[in-house]
Amino acid sequence: MSEPQKPSRSLAGIAGIVAVATLISKVFGLVRQIAIAAAFGVGVAVDAYNYAYVIPGFLFILLGGINGPFHSAIVSVLARRDKKEAAPLVETITTLVGGILLLVTVALIIFADPLIDLVAPGLNRTAEGLEIKAIAVQQFRIMAPMALLSGLIGIGFGTLNAADMYWLPSISPLFSSVALVGGLGILALQLGEKITQPEYALMGGLVLAWGTLAGAVLQWLVQLVAQSRAGLGKLRLRFNFKRPGVQEVVKVMVPATLSSGMLQINVYTDLFFASYIPQAASAMGYSGLLVMTPLGIISNVILVPFLPIFSRLAEPKDWPELKDRIRQALVLTGLTMLPLSALMVTLAGPIVRVVYERYAFNQSASQFVTPLLMAYSIGMFVYLGRDVLVRVFYALGDGETPFRISIINIFLNGLFDYLLVGAFGAPGLVLSTVGVNLVSMLMLLYLLDKKLGGLPWREWSLPFLGLACGSSLTAFVSLATLQGCQRVLGTEGLVVQLVQLSVASFAGLGVFVIFVSQMKLPEVDMFVDRIRGRFRK
Repeated sequence: MSEPQKPSRSLAGIAGIVAVATLISKVFGLVRQIAIAAAFGVGVAVDAYNYAYVIPGFLFILLGGINGPFHSAIVSVLARRDKKEAAPLVETITTLVGGILLLVTVALIIFADPLIDLVAPGLNRTAEGLEIKAIAVQQFRIMAPMALLSGLIGIGFGTLNAADMYWLPSISPLFSSVALVGGLGILALQLGEKITQPEYALMGGLVLAWGTLAGAVLQWLVQLVAQSRAGLGKLRLRFNFKRPGVQEVVKVMVPATLSSGMLQINVYTDLFFASYIPQAASAMGYSGLLVMTPLGIISNVILVPFLPIFSRLAEPKDWPELKDRIRQALVLTGLTMLPLSALMVTLAGPIVRVVYERYAFNQSASQFVTPLLMAYSIGMFVYLGRDVLVRVFYALGDGETPFRISIINIFLNGLFDYLLVGAFGAPGLVLSTVGVNLVSMLMLLYLLDKKLGGLPWREWSLPFLGLACGSSLTAFVSLATLQGCQRVLGTEGLVVQLVQLSVASFAGLGVFVIFVSQMKLPEVDMFVDRIRGRFRK
């Protein structure tokens, strides 16, 4: 094996690029969801879209997402190889994956109807459900080619990141949002206020599906051009599957895909139960996006630069430094996720109203979505913390351990869904996912402790205890500030709600910053110094 190239950018530099690009992409994603909410509320078109998107979206997130198994496998292998080996290796992997996913796409188109029945059996019980199902089947067939596109996009993400190219992969998802918002804009110009009427649900649903597919095509084409220009592979068929590196990629990719797939099966399980609760699917989509927008930005900032670092420290002689890097990634996760989680739980109501409440999305819809947002927000730290630990196992060449844990989690998620949906309704489905992620993170920590010959538990636990205390204080201050503002200003009006939300958020974060500054965490000092240095240049 040739000597791998050394990274040309610092950790902070990579994080900065990824943060800005992902922020832009996520903002466009939020705009897309706001446009959908304004046009359709929690009505038939959106409910159908959420069910139709389950499998194509499952594949798109699973295979095509940054930090997905294809991305992780490609990065973990290419980061240790010379750049001249990249093009033939990437083209061979693309041929292998593309052929398999083309067959999957054809199967999805043929079996669309029974697959929708599998995803949402509760739709067959009512007339409205049957209408939702009919729209969902058509949407499903339109979006089926995303199965093929997802694999190509995931390989592109990994290839560009391994070559120290972070801007385009992080910002490319905005093309999906632009295409969908553009389609909705055209529909709104044609129908005007009629767009919110039930008789136009089918037309609206088809626009959602075609816009989603067009966005995926654009995302892939942009990456393909960048790969070709950088000499990292073209759209070329190569069938030498015994080429050095191919088996190495497959060894990580297959169990990583199965492991991540098990996590997405949990999403299906949640929607299975949600199909028996009117409007639950669309409400879960709206609330989930509000959490995934900041979580996705921070996730990419942490996981994207750390994965190549973990991979370069996979040898036993480097494990002491690897443990330091794992602690660094987990502390950064707690530093960002815990206070953000505290804010989103306490300010869930105003957040939903400010972001979504207009046109078809009324106050009743806000009241339905708010508890779901609170439930999602509770689990932000364990969601990202689990992902950090999974990437450590991938970097160590062990995709089997996360896979085995994911299998256990499928049964846990089904059990938790069954128990919690009766007690809490739709929010119980989200709390079930939070519980599964918590169990998964604890199991990964335990197994990583054994794999690396022991982790410094006491040294690691003290920072998290402090961050938890600071985040609790953040929640208390932000809630007290919100209630004070509401007594003075009332609760109605977008400007009033925005002011209250801003004041309460800044008050809570201000307290957290003061609290954390007294903890003297090296991770905080390192990034503050680097940010200051960049501004002084």
